Amino acid sequence: MSRSPRGEAGQATLELLGLVPVLLVVALAAAQLLAVGYSSVLAGNAAEAGALALAGGGDARAGVRAALPGWSRAHARVSVARGEVRVRLRPPMLVGALGGRLEVSAHAAVEAR
Repeated sequence: MSRSPRGEAGQATLELLGLVPVLLVVALAAAQLLAVGYSSVLAGNAAEAGALALAGGGDARAGVRAALPGWSRAHARVSVARGEVRVRLRPPMLVGALGGRLEVSAHAAVEAR
């Protein structure tokens, strides 16, 4: 039965404590990427809903707003021009330093007949 020298006791614990901040940063970055991806999907679906409303003779902006969940309506900008609906959406920020720098965009068009 071998025993480790007394000077190395607790070394694994210290290494783990040193790694915890790195793991937290990686987890936070992954969560932010997921939030951006989900916001991109929401923007695409909302743009399609607005284009469908426009094709049916309705209000494209109302169609976009109806397709977005409540938390994202305040962070969305909608523009409608010549049969194209563009939705810009700011994803939720997990890191305050990013502020309003991240934005996803999607568009959908309707062909005039």
